[in-house]
Amino acid sequence: MSDLHARFLGTARDLSPALAEAIDAVGPVEMHSRADLPFAVALSRSITGQQLSVAAAKTIWGRVEESAGSTPLVEHFCHSRTDTLRACGLSGAKTKAICEIGAMARAGRLDDKELRDLTAAERAARITAIWGVGQWTADMMNMFYFGEPDIWPDGDVAARKTLERLTSKRRKTVRTAQRFAPHRSYLALYMWRHVDAKPV
Repeated sequence: MSDLHARFLGTARDLSPALAEAIDAVGPVEMHSRADLPFAVALSRSITGQQLSVAAAKTIWGRVEESAGSTPLVEHFCHSRTDTLRACGLSGAKTKAICEIGAMARAGRLDDKELRDLTAAERAARITAIWGVGQWTADMMNMFYFGEPDIWPDGDVAARKTLERLTSKRRKTVRTAQRFAPHRSYLALYMWRHVDAKPV
């Protein structure tokens, strides 16, 4: 058993037997950074896939990449190519957001190294300043692109509702999550894993 898992179990037992049981059943979890693309491209891919099935998101993103041809994606994501991007299956709002991401990237405002040097809060502020990019997206990028260990994505319905159900509806989940700082990202992982777990 990892030290972090043991600490989570101890904290959970103080809060709720149901939470402790859920964390124990899931077992140790790990954070993995998925920084396999330039940040602006990864952010655009994240926006593309929101509120879609994995298969639909993959299909649309494949069309977006194909529509760019030999043009770098950051250059392709511009308002003059709105019709081309819309033809890939992107909604008007997603197209506008991706074009704004492209504009910020071309202006040097989404440089990977510079963003890594920021705090999670500073990075979130930079990201959410982009039209169409909200706090949930910033939280996901902080967790899964930059590997931040202490993000509680309270805007994520699955994580929030699961924690609420395992503890108390009368207690704010932000307050509950604070007990697991500085590793709140792991709490979200436990909640997602618990929801996805098959019934015994």
